[in-house]
Amino acid sequence: MTIIALSLFLVLTVLTALQIVFGLGFCRVLVRRQPVPATDHRWPRASVILCLRGADPFLGDTLRALLELDYPDHEIRIVVDSATDPSLSIVQTMLSEQHPEHVTVEVLEQRRDTCGLKCSSLLQAISHLDTDCEVVALLDADTVPHRSWLRELVAPLGDPTIAVTAGNRWYMPHDPSWGSLVRYLWNASAVAQMYWSKFTWGGSLAIRREVLQQSDLLDRWGRAFCEDTTIYDSVRSQGKRVAFVPTVMMINRESCSLAEFFPWMRRQLLNGRLYHPAWPALATHGAVSTLALVAAVIAFLTAIMMADWQSAAWLAGGLLVLQLSNLVLLAITESAVRRVVRSRGEPVHWIRPATALKIACAIPLTQVVYAAGLLMLGTMRHVQWRGVQYHIANPWDVKLIE
Repeated sequence: MTIIALSLFLVLTVLTALQIVFGLGFCRVLVRRQPVPATDHRWPRASVILCLRGADPFLGDTLRALLELDYPDHEIRIVVDSATDPSLSIVQTMLSEQHPEHVTVEVLEQRRDTCGLKCSSLLQAISHLDTDCEVVALLDADTVPHRSWLRELVAPLGDPTIAVTAGNRWYMPHDPSWGSLVRYLWNASAVAQMYWSKFTWGGSLAIRREVLQQSDLLDRWGRAFCEDTTIYDSVRSQGKRVAFVPTVMMINRESCSLAEFFPWMRRQLLNGRLYHPAWPALATHGAVSTLALVAAVIAFLTAIMMADWQSAAWLAGGLLVLQLSNLVLLAITESAVRRVVRSRGEPVHWIRPATALKIACAIPLTQVVYAAGLLMLGTMRHVQWRGVQYHIANPWDVKLIE
């Protein structure tokens, strides 16, 4: 029993060390200052595309923020899923109040049954772009951009080797329910993995127009379930790079239940499994971490039953160090994100003492939910996304069913 306990302690220690190294590396990137050229800099003409289906809780805030962007030369293209979609009335009300001339609203004309609805909307919007458009920016309906959002995304594209720039999401829910906290914890771990693995997040992204024209990306979108995880492989094949923009960490303040979070998490994992070359490494890490935790807990309980206190102490120490490192690393990352968000004048104080206690209790719950999601991922063929059913036979064989 002692050999098993020491072996599991060593595995947990290695996992903890790797987690700390990669987590602190990501935090260092977050706090690194990145100068953005002044507004009189020569900025390429940009088109911001917002695809809508359903009335997201903060859609009004997103639209108002879009109309206040300080980017000197841009247009906004909004594609609404249908003429009866509830988001359309919100858009029309907002535009009737301000009458912006640089905003175009269109209804999705062709719902392709070979890809996700967002891909259909993107392909339609891109086909209608003006010839002088040089950069295409994507924004999700649950992303509220700050005034310099577009400039910060476009600025790194001044490097000719960079084809795509992207930020990521961070959760600061108004209502810290168990579902919201599990999502917060899972995402806090995911953003560091996404950075090191070069995942692109489509909720806040900019891409060169020429890349769309010269690569196979548009063809991929016509056959893919989602748009963002398909980007890296296509860009890499052209010898170009994807750049993470730390100042574009976007805050989402929505709340959710565990029942709402679980299918959302499974869909995020599925997107990675289908399209990203780094998925085998991420899946291996997830499997090893899960198996190590389960084995350590079982071995600890067995040692207690056998009154093998030395083995129990080794196992308890390994589990305790791992969980404490999770809490410390989370606090450091939260502080780094707050530094970014506070510089934009956005509120950051959402964790009260009672919330902090719930977060500590939610860490093992998150690990259990994540493990369940990984286990169910291998047989996942049917997906529901915003009320739409899809059947996915393979990455490039997607069928919109209902």
